[in-house]
Amino acid sequence: MTLPAPAEPGAAPLPRRRFWQPDPTAPRWARPALVLLLLSTALLYLWGLGASGWANAYYSAAAQAGATSWKAMFFGSLDAANAITVDKTPAALWLMDLSVRVFGLSSWSILVPEALAGVAAVGVLYATVRRWFGPGAGLLAGAILATTPVAVLMFRFNNPDALLVLLLVAAAYAVTRALEQASTKWLILAGALVGFGFLTKMLQAFLVLPAFAVVYLLAAPTGLRRRLVQLAAAGASMVVAGGWWVAIVALIPTAYRPYIGGSQHNSIIELTLGYNGFGRLTGAETGSVGGMNGWGPTGWARLFNAEIGGQVAWLLPAALVLLAAGLWVTRTATRTDRARAGLLVWGGWLLVTAGTFSFMQGIFHAYYTVALAPAIGALAGIGATILWRLREGLAARVLLALTVGGTAVWSAVLLGRSPGFQPWLRIAVLVGGLAAAAVLVAVHRLVPLASRAVATVALLAVLAGPVSYALDTVATAHRGAIPSAGPVVIGARRGPGGPGGPGGPGLFLNGVPVAPPLASGRQNGGPQNGGPQNTSEPLNAGPPTGAPGGLLDAGTPSAELVTLLNADRGAYRWVAASVGANNAAGAQLATGAPVLAIGGFNGSDPSPTLAQFQQYVAQHAIHYFISAGGPGGGPGGPGGSNGSRQIAQWVAAHFTATTVGGTTVYDLTRPNGS
Repeated sequence: MTLPAPAEPGAAPLPRRRFWQPDPTAPRWARPALVLLLLSTALLYLWGLGASGWANAYYSAAAQAGATSWKAMFFGSLDAANAITVDKTPAALWLMDLSVRVFGLSSWSILVPEALAGVAAVGVLYATVRRWFGPGAGLLAGAILATTPVAVLMFRFNNPDALLVLLLVAAAYAVTRALEQASTKWLILAGALVGFGFLTKMLQAFLVLPAFAVVYLLAAPTGLRRRLVQLAAAGASMVVAGGWWVAIVALIPTAYRPYIGGSQHNSIIELTLGYNGFGRLTGAETGSVGGMNGWGPTGWARLFNAEIGGQVAWLLPAALVLLAAGLWVTRTATRTDRARAGLLVWGGWLLVTAGTFSFMQGIFHAYYTVALAPAIGALAGIGATILWRLREGLAARVLLALTVGGTAVWSAVLLGRSPGFQPWLRIAVLVGGLAAAAVLVAVHRLVPLASRAVATVALLAVLAGPVSYALDTVATAHRGAIPSAGPVVIGARRGPGGPGGPGGPGLFLNGVPVAPPLASGRQNGGPQNGGPQNTSEPLNAGPPTGAPGGLLDAGTPSAELVTLLNADRGAYRWVAASVGANNAAGAQLATGAPVLAIGGFNGSDPSPTLAQFQQYVAQHAIHYFISAGGPGGGPGGPGGSNGSRQIAQWVAAHFTATTVGGTTVYDLTRPNGS
């Protein structure tokens, strides 16, 4: 069995065209189909986008600050007074900051950049796969990425993952171009894109590097010495693109920049290698919540469990099978064979990233798996195209049929985890998929029109499940720190610490229970207490209007509280302070004025210290303290600073509490006895 490769190794480079110019070698249906794919994707990602409000208020507050202060924008500060940064590098914030500067602060100005990044990622994935495997493979890859439920969620949300996915897909395109003619400039561009991915979500961007580097070293059509020199140049490009900001922040004296959120020693290097680096692998993340096995059992089954399966794993088994099939078909190809190189690029991406997510013991959320979606889409598109071209052979037909039938059965299993969600769909997917699989065994005997009809039925069967979850995600508002795609799922975890359902444990800080992620997801999701739950919970289970917020979501301050905070706001550096970033974010977004987030995201960063806070109060730099409630007045973090508790206790001992719009506040300009 041999594969008719779309382009022979060492062939002349593909004709240079502007992106808007038609490809004379493509069938007439290819360009209209691409336009339809991109328009449908844009509609999917933009429809009802504003329903999620501030989405992740933590990043929305930082976007508000960055749109107000250029310094806050550069550093990724949570507040315009530059007290503390978010716990990530700021590239994703830069897009939101600029959008808010141009269009004003709103849900749309914050979320549209992510939606457009998603549309661009689908387009770039299509272009990458089409280049070597044809428009059919490219369209299938793009459609799978566009409709993967977790991708729909994250391209409609303001976490850094949307920009990260776009940059990594663009890097894969650059590697593809570099492999064609051993192009140094394209390989350097790939390195720069990965480096900018580091500025988006730090070390996660580097998970694609093993695949990119090994495949180029193996398959580039040039000598070994030149390949090594080119890879070194690409590595230098990556270091420059990702390291310039880190170098500036590390060299600036701490007195002239905000505190680095997520670190315990005000260090960007510590944040990179610890909390957002190797700590994610080992679980030793000082100042984190959960930790070690608090984020659920590890192992290869993790990506298929109730929490993760419906997010991204619909076509994951098929992608693995098709990867193996493609590598078997190309096993005797020459070193520079493009088909095998393409399979290895996307297969390496998938295996390294999936392996990391499966076994990491630190902070892990279901939405991280959006990084798998491009590789799954590419492998499914490439592998299905290869087997379809070889359908005259019995082995190819049987394997294609088993892939379709197995995917239909797996989709039925995933749909069965949400028994109240479109129960008829599971039967339709199972019947349609198995019927199409049976006919595929004899598809070579059918006339072209009939064979295309069978392929269409098979495609509908394998995509119906993820598309239905994607549409449910679009129809649902999401907010908070731990969003989740799709409907309510039986057995999904409520958050780190244990499963959902009655008595299911939630989050613990220093052994003290704090609010679970009840405000982290679906507006029309499952019950607030008891019963099967998804990791996303109903919005109305979160802090009520007037509440300061919680660990994982911001509350909505009452009109009375907003009026109070805005009084004499110009006389203070911060109109208020509160423990935890989300408590501060809600007040900041409501007032548009800086609010000091004591302890950063988890309330566990030693910023400010009690002495620093007392100095701020003495200088009349802070007007009010908003109580976050909870034991001791606020959270700390395992192994992290307890300064936030000390500050809250000091405020309670020296100032008088009053209730404004259902929220406890302290006027820091009026100590007891004044």
